[in-house]
Amino acid sequence: MPEQGGAAQAIALCASGELIDGGRAVAFDVAYAGEHVRAFAIRYQGRVHAYLNRCTHVPMEMDWQEGHFFDDTGRWLLCATHGAAYQPETGQCASGPCRGALVRIELSEEGGRVRWHTAPLLQPPAF
Repeated sequence: MPEQGGAAQAIALCASGELIDGGRAVAFDVAYAGEHVRAFAIRYQGRVHAYLNRCTHVPMEMDWQEGHFFDDTGRWLLCATHGAAYQPETGQCASGPCRGALVRIELSEEGGRVRWHTAPLLQPPAF
């Protein structure tokens, strides 16, 4: 595990083809501020994005079935419990009982692979 505050590392997540625009997310585990948390990666309007799987209203997982975050139109990320809607490209609260934005995780996509990037409070989980 990288040291806290060390240089950011790119961690392999999935093949690019696993993330379909407005489709099912790829779930993964992270250590956020020392706590084990689920996260998810999506593709929206051709770009990949990732966030902690934690609603800003009440910190609980948002998907109604694993990997299902988009509403029926494929335009909004929804919290299945509270109905909060978030903008897929920013994680910003758009409507409903939410405060601020989802916690963003930096991603990169190159050579047909998607990777997530560590940060001072965001590290690979210790199992």
